[in-house]
Amino acid sequence: MLTALASYRLITHDLTRSLSTTAAKPRVALEAEYYLEHIEQVKSIDDFLADDRVFAFAMKAHGLDDMTYAKAFMRKVLTEGIDNKSSFANGLVDPRYKQFAETFNFARFGTTTTIFESTRQGTVDRYVRQTLEEDAGQDNEGVRLALYFARKASNITSPYGILADAALLKVAQTALGIPAAASAMTIEQQAALITERLDLEDLQDPEKLESLLGRFASLWELENPTSTTASPTVLFAQPVEAGIGSDLLASLQNLRLGGN
Repeated sequence: MLTALASYRLITHDLTRSLSTTAAKPRVALEAEYYLEHIEQVKSIDDFLADDRVFAFAMKAHGLDDMTYAKAFMRKVLTEGIDNKSSFANGLVDPRYKQFAETFNFARFGTTTTIFESTRQGTVDRYVRQTLEEDAGQDNEGVRLALYFARKASNITSPYGILADAALLKVAQTALGIPAAASAMTIEQQAALITERLDLEDLQDPEKLESLLGRFASLWELENPTSTTASPTVLFAQPVEAGIGSDLLASLQNLRLGGN
């Protein structure tokens, strides 16, 4: 079995090909075909939630498959949309809900919501990338973490964005040599520690990002040898808030809402 670093580089060396291979898998192709055939018939939030298969596909595409059961919760996310700063989705720490409401913006576009590329092929592309990462994680969770960080990196603009996401934080802590025990520090101290060891602008530089993730994969391998049996992780099995202390989560929420 390949090491985390070798597997990550094998996938990303020709990412387009890796994604095409994933998209061609029978289970992925079948679900994508069904989604594209039926999403154009969705004209309302009720329609969307009524088709379990379409809704589940969209949720997985946005990394929210663990919340597919929570239709009342997601109805509120969709109903209030994102245009009002005080909307439900805008008030949540987890940015995935806002992204979901932005893609399926029934609150703004009504019956024409599903005519856009983002709700059609764009969502299929998200689903394929999500599946690629999940499949990689079946063999080595470190590879999935690296792929996830690579996908999210361009949108990380502050250390708080890393602190609010358990998976991103795990990569940062490992690559930067920050012990997990640092999570007991205040949010300001943790943010300062990340900023001290990582220039966030480097995440916009492909070469520097690749170097960071290469370091993460190597250190991950030392802590989690490939020869050991892989075990499920809670970093992706629960909402982003999972694994974050209540005090830290409250602080992040306060910062998001404009508090001090």
